[in-house]
Amino acid sequence: MAVLLQQARSALSRERSALGAVGSAPVSSSEVRLLGPAEVRTLAAELGVRPTKTLGQNFVHDANTVRRIVAAAGVGPDDTVLEVGPGLGSLTLALMDVVDRVVAVEIDPPLAARLPITAAERAGSRADRLTVIEADALRVRPDEVPGNPTALVANLPYNVAVPVLLHLLSTLPSLRTALVMVQAEVADRLAADPGSKIYGVPSVKASFFGVVRRAGAVGRSVFWPVPQVESGLVRIDRYATPPWPQDEDTRRAVFAVVDAAFAQRRKTLRAALAGWAGGAAAAERRLVEAGIDPSARGETLDAAAFVRLAATSS
Repeated sequence: MAVLLQQARSALSRERSALGAVGSAPVSSSEVRLLGPAEVRTLAAELGVRPTKTLGQNFVHDANTVRRIVAAAGVGPDDTVLEVGPGLGSLTLALMDVVDRVVAVEIDPPLAARLPITAAERAGSRADRLTVIEADALRVRPDEVPGNPTALVANLPYNVAVPVLLHLLSTLPSLRTALVMVQAEVADRLAADPGSKIYGVPSVKASFFGVVRRAGAVGRSVFWPVPQVESGLVRIDRYATPPWPQDEDTRRAVFAVVDAAFAQRRKTLRAALAGWAGGAAAAERRLVEAGIDPSARGETLDAAAFVRLAATSS
C-alpha cells in the first residue's frame, strides 16, 4: 500500500546543484532553514496545491510555532520521530534540526513526492534524516514504518485526528510519547478527566495507552489557510509499566465496552450496557463483579474501571 520515498541521491544532487546555480540562499548555522509564509505559498503554488477540507489540510507557516511544538515534544538526537500529514514540510524541517530520523507519512502524492526535495534544498547535510511514506495513516501497517519510531509528533488532519492517533498508538508499541496538534475542542476531550461534561470515548481510549495532558494552545494566524477553529496541543506519555495488558485482544474488549457505555450517555450503565452484556441483569452482574455501581454513568469511570469491566466473565 505504501510507497517508500527515500531520497534518490543522484536526482536530489542534480536538484540542489540547479538551485545553487540560480543563487539559493546559504544554509544557516543550524543547517536547517525553516519555512515562512512566503515559502509555504510559493511551494503550494509550484505544486498547484489548494488546501482541502477533505484531507484536513491547514499548513503551518510560522517558524516559532514549529520550534515550540518540537520543544513541547521533548524529542532529541536519539529519537526516531513519526510525523503524520507533513504537508509542505514546516514541522518536518524543525524536527530534522533536532532528531536523527524523521519518518513522514503523507497521503497526498504530490506533497509526498516534493517533501524529500524540500529537505534537500533546506536541510543541508541533514536531508538524509528523512524518509517519506506515501500512505493513509489510518491504514498504515507496522511493517511499512521503518526505524521503530519512539515519538509521534504531528499536526494531525483535524477530520481524522482521533482515529489516526488511536490507530498509531495501537499498532506501534515502540511509540513512547505523542505530541499532536488537533482542534482545540478535540484536545480538551482527549485530556478530559472523569466526571467532566466533555469526558468521553476519546478521553478513555487515549488514557488506555498512557497519561494524557494538554500541552498548549496554537493561534489561528500561524496557519494557511486560516482555520475556522482554534487548535491545541495534546501530549500522551505511554505508561512505562502498563497497569493493564496492552495486547490487541484486551484493547478491543475494553474499547467495545467504552463504545457501548457512551453510546447512550444519559442512561445508567445497567441500561446502557444491556446490549453489550446480553441483557440488563447480565450488565448489572458484570458491573458489580467489577466493583462498579450499576446506577453510575459512563462519564464517571476512568480507564482502569473499564478495563476491570471488560475482564469480567460473560
